[in-house]
Amino acid sequence: MSVKITELIQACHLVATRDVAKLYQTETKVINQVVKRNLNRFPEDFCFQLTKEESDIFCSRSQFVTLNKSDNKRGSNIKYLPYVFTEHGIMMLSGLLKSEIAVKVNVSIIKAFVEIRKYISNNLIEQQYINKLVLEDHESIKLLQESFNKMNNLKNYDGLFFKNQIYDSYSLLLDILNSSRNEIIIIDNYIDKKILDVLRRINTNIMIITNKYNNEDYEKYIKQYKNITLKIDNSIHDRFIIIDRKELYHCGASLKDIGKKCFAITEIKNQRWLNDILKSINI
Repeated sequence: MSVKITELIQACHLVATRDVAKLYQTETKVINQVVKRNLNRFPEDFCFQLTKEESDIFCSRSQFVTLNKSDNKRGSNIKYLPYVFTEHGIMMLSGLLKSEIAVKVNVSIIKAFVEIRKYISNNLIEQQYINKLVLEDHESIKLLQESFNKMNNLKNYDGLFFKNQIYDSYSLLLDILNSSRNEIIIIDNYIDKKILDVLRRINTNIMIITNKYNNEDYEKYIKQYKNITLKIDNSIHDRFIIIDRKELYHCGASLKDIGKKCFAITEIKNQRWLNDILKSINI
């Protein structure tokens, strides 16, 4: 006896021919005839005949009995080993039997199958539509983000300023400094209170490269604020601002004098020059 059949019997997932006949309001012999005439429609997982051992197990676990008590006169033993049906076999019978109840069951099965197919089909279409929308939205968001990134990359921090354009030049300087995420390097030989006041509000690490350490304003500054370090280097004449070691700006005037005379702030888009400057000041 196969393990699968044993499990089916123990779980009472099988129905005897006599019980199927009652279900479809027909005779047992009619059920047997239908099965014999349509053997190709009843593979083993639809219908099969029990062995003696299987029959004993089945009878002990189900309402099926070997003694026919419908006869009021006396009981009589069943002559043959019973056939049993799985739910697949029971549904197959509904399409082959002619009884009224069998026809109704078969119609109900077909209707249920059609409804299930429609439900699955509609839900599949809806899910595909939702997936399509999600993908389209994802692509749209991605394109939008790329557009924003391009706009950010197109930022223009170059500027030419004439005498007394103090605020415009100061505003551009702040934009450059505030664009930093990690570090600012300022190369300027003249650092005073005015510049320190500006740098105090910048929330990042700042290194100032200058040609003299003796700076009274700086000495007072570092007693309270710790975002600036000073490095002495006499090798550079011009003024530069380096943002996150990725962007290099040349400033035509000392930061303390911006707006007093005509000068320019220009981004130098040459990575080799930036690397050379960093190398020359040993940082």
